[in-house]
Amino acid sequence: MSELHLPNRVRRLAVEHPDRPAVTADDTTLTYRDFDTYTNRVASALVPLATDPKRVGALLRMGLPGAATFVGCAKAGLVFTPINWRLTSDEVAVIALDAELSVLVVEAEFAEAALAAAQVLPGLHVVVVGDASVVPGARTWDQLVAQGTDSDPGFGDDPDTEVLQLYTSGTTGKPKGVVAVHRNLYNVQENFDLYEFEEGSVSLDALPLFHIAGAGWLSTSLSAGLHLVLLGEMRPALVARAIAEHRVTHAFLVPAAIGMLLELPDLARYDLSSLKVIAYGASPITPALLARTMDTLGCRLVQRYGMTETMGALTALRTGDHDPHGPRTYLLRSAGTPLPGTEVQIRDIATGKLLPQGATGEIVSRSRNNVAGYWRREAETAALYTEDGFLRTGDAGHIDEDGYLFVTDRVKDMIITGGENVYPVEVEAVLAEHPAVAEVAVVGLPDARWGEAVTAVVRLADVAEPPTEAELVAFTSGRLASYKKPQRIHIVRELPRNASGKILKRTLRDTLPTAEEAQR
Repeated sequence: MSELHLPNRVRRLAVEHPDRPAVTADDTTLTYRDFDTYTNRVASALVPLATDPKRVGALLRMGLPGAATFVGCAKAGLVFTPINWRLTSDEVAVIALDAELSVLVVEAEFAEAALAAAQVLPGLHVVVVGDASVVPGARTWDQLVAQGTDSDPGFGDDPDTEVLQLYTSGTTGKPKGVVAVHRNLYNVQENFDLYEFEEGSVSLDALPLFHIAGAGWLSTSLSAGLHLVLLGEMRPALVARAIAEHRVTHAFLVPAAIGMLLELPDLARYDLSSLKVIAYGASPITPALLARTMDTLGCRLVQRYGMTETMGALTALRTGDHDPHGPRTYLLRSAGTPLPGTEVQIRDIATGKLLPQGATGEIVSRSRNNVAGYWRREAETAALYTEDGFLRTGDAGHIDEDGYLFVTDRVKDMIITGGENVYPVEVEAVLAEHPAVAEVAVVGLPDARWGEAVTAVVRLADVAEPPTEAELVAFTSGRLASYKKPQRIHIVRELPRNASGKILKRTLRDTLPTAEEAQR
């Protein structure tokens, strides 16, 4: 199994394919031999700085320092702890203290957050990518690398060694550290086959390093021996340019990024013909967007369904299941079937009992990818698992007669209106079919009569005659049961998102006026 761990894959590729391009960031490309040596230097430089509990933090965009710190930590037996750089300085300090960081690698633009972390952790070693003078006493990234040697610390064989600590987004409360060991991250050939990787495949990673989608895609791409192109920002024009310039064949994009890419006014000027497969996940996607993506880009699609606590995917909707114009179009609403070594069940939300085929309940899973729990959170860890070892995802869904999983929504996002259960994703899928709707999110708002009112928030596409709210409601007639139709629709310029592109429905629920408030 140790051969499947990320640091050992890099070591092996440096021997078997030393001259193959490994990582490209900005104007720098390192071969696997160069990347192996580079990460040895990072690893050996970090070892004397990282004290127990051996957490190395990072406030870095996706780029060479981030990739090298991740792999360097894995080689050195340290725990890579990337932090959301969009958080406030105080929020970063809270996470830094919770993780007990001994080292923090930051880009110069995040100096204020680094200073806040150093204030609560007086012994913190700060490494700055760029001008180190912004943090008194810090060393530069180049100085750190120069302090290292070519000697490899040699960690990575033990499957139960901690290697990655990701903090949940905190949209529902205080962020929790999710701790992964090598066993949770290792990649097998079936994973590579899922994405249809080939000799010479080029992968793009423009996702946040602090999100499992970004860190996981980095690990998968390097483990597969691909040429990995790193992009610090998920801006559609930059993504299109990177695909065209580097002849990218594979990319992982969140649905919001896919939508923004398709909306580029000058999309046709970029040669995206090299693109073969887009993997997507991290948030729901509508069948209408999937069909438009395949028609516009002419590539194949793979969906991954999972969460931070599962360190990636539990199920996958494979390329052959994406058929937007054939008899199996209904599968576009599915999250696919379980990956090898993964059990997925549907259980009653209240009792925890196993439900029959087709019944909707909470999705639970048992997998080698499931983490042991949260960093120093015994109560939350205990609540994460059932008595027989299945992880509670917090998502609602059902499994059909062919074994396909359909994720209806987060359990907490389910709307109860007039005693009926409404899953927002179903309403969103219908509204997304309207040609003028670019994006939509559906939430339940308090309602004196119905308990909760089905409420849609819509961002319109740039069309000559935008529809009214009443016209959008009318569009759902005949497509949805009457109790599922939105009772109110709000048209907005943009939807609130976290750094990974996920729509913040809690923010919508907290800020949108109820019917009673709107009438005052």
